[in-house]
Amino acid sequence: MKNNNDKNIKEGEVRIIKPFGPSVGMIKMPQTLVNNLNKYIDEIIENKSKSKDLDHGKKLAGNVTQEFLIEKDFAEKIGWINFLAQGASAWISFSTGKKITKFNLIKSWIVRQFKNEYNPIHWHGGHISGVGYLKVPKTLGDPVQKDSKNHNSNGNLELVHGTKMFLSNSVVQFKPEIGNFYFFPNYMMHTVYPFSGTDEERRSISFNANINPEIYNVYNN
Repeated sequence: MKNNNDKNIKEGEVRIIKPFGPSVGMIKMPQTLVNNLNKYIDEIIENKSKSKDLDHGKKLAGNVTQEFLIEKDFAEKIGWINFLAQGASAWISFSTGKKITKFNLIKSWIVRQFKNEYNPIHWHGGHISGVGYLKVPKTLGDPVQKDSKNHNSNGNLELVHGTKMFLSNSVVQFKPEIGNFYFFPNYMMHTVYPFSGTDEERRSISFNANINPEIYNVYNN
């Protein structure tokens, strides 16, 4: 892999080079897309028959109130698949310098999480995955040790890779914010911590997809 980070560097200049470890892509979802998804989801919740047909909780890791699939025809109609494809393309291009020409959505689903619920550490299928936020409680609660200097992990997404070493952390946390969407490799282990202090819903949307095999399978390079 070509690396041009050493070109045109000035005397005394410091640059950070991150050649190891997977990257994470972040993009802000358009508000119209957030609104359309929330409207659709609210309608599914009200329709008990459809909620049952689309139920996906038994096949997922989450210990949460409800998880159900997004219908592909709707996802295509509102531009959800296009948003994912464009976001994934930009992330992979920035990370590898390669441009994907294939984006095959395997599935996309909703996670409805409430107080004291959680998603244990797990990983996904396909080649690439991601998660974004459609509703976030006004407060995720305080840590039990309120005077502690420890970071408050309530309701946060935590991505895990490898083990902590000198100059290399193994975890990164993201506090959910409406519209924020994160892309990561399918093998990236991740978890969502429980939250407290409110009965409001923490609503997220995830996906699995395949891309060009020759880009994903680096062992063929």
